[in-house]
Amino acid sequence: MYLNKKNKIEYVKNECEKIFDDLKQVTLCFTGHRSQKLPWKFNEKDCRCVKMIKILKDKIEQSIIDGYVYFISGMALGFDMICAEIVLDYKKKYNHIKLVCAIPCKNQNKLWSNEYKNRYRKILSKADIIRYIDKQYTKTCMLERNDYMLKNSSKVIALYNGYSGGTKSTILKAKKMGLNIDIINIL
Repeated sequence: MYLNKKNKIEYVKNECEKIFDDLKQVTLCFTGHRSQKLPWKFNEKDCRCVKMIKILKDKIEQSIIDGYVYFISGMALGFDMICAEIVLDYKKKYNHIKLVCAIPCKNQNKLWSNEYKNRYRKILSKADIIRYIDKQYTKTCMLERNDYMLKNSSKVIALYNGYSGGTKSTILKAKKMGLNIDIINIL
């Protein structure tokens, strides 16, 4: 069948949209509170954090078993980085899965302690895909990062305590978009 130039472009566009939709079906993202907002703050040995990590590991492994391949972390301090590290650990057992780091701006870690900067760099060095949303910090780069993650996912795993903020707005957007949302609430 012969297609004219306009029809070829439309055909290719439709095929690309199908491919992206197929990828979206095997992609999930994470959203949750930064360390400062967590009851255990930066103490990941706190029994509440340990419990959360156990639940999170189970949810991530079940997602892998359910067919998810791509895992997007926004790489903020706290929940995001913990999620990224768990995905990297699971890559040893499930070598087909991929960690995608969606970073709001190139200097996201500028004000972090050296310990967290090193942890961040270590994760990025092992990531399969790194996507920078903006070169520099802007008022909207965090929200744009969250939108990027939602637009490219079919499922969200969230650590959420009911408070207002970026996590709440991300969950509300995910609901409007019809994404599968799995909330961990042990706070």
